[in-house]
Amino acid sequence: MKVNIVPTIIAGAISALLAYALYSICRTEGQEILLAIGGFICFFVTFGVALGVRFENSRASVNTAVLGWVFFLTLLISNGIFAFVTLHTPAYVIVNGILLLAFIGITYAVTKAKQ
Repeated sequence: MKVNIVPTIIAGAISALLAYALYSICRTEGQEILLAIGGFICFFVTFGVALGVRFENSRASVNTAVLGWVFFLTLLISNGIFAFVTLHTPAYVIVNGILLLAFIGITYAVTKAKQ
């Protein structure tokens, strides 16, 4: 596994800007920080893998990149929905936590497959 620094930094900057956008459009008073921090973590993990991580096996690299993009878009939609509706903290943590852990688990399985 190789982490490319420049694409990872770009992914971090884009994730920070998206997190700020979530903070700005959050409709639930007092929950903006949770939405921004949770959004940044979810965006950075998935987008960072999609852009900045490469493996020696080219199939694993392509599969993890596609998986990163799919989960990035899914989490972007999920966080966008939570920003526009009344944010319930447990629901937000559970939904985004399950999505993020599913991404990590599937990515692990893809990288360990020796095909």
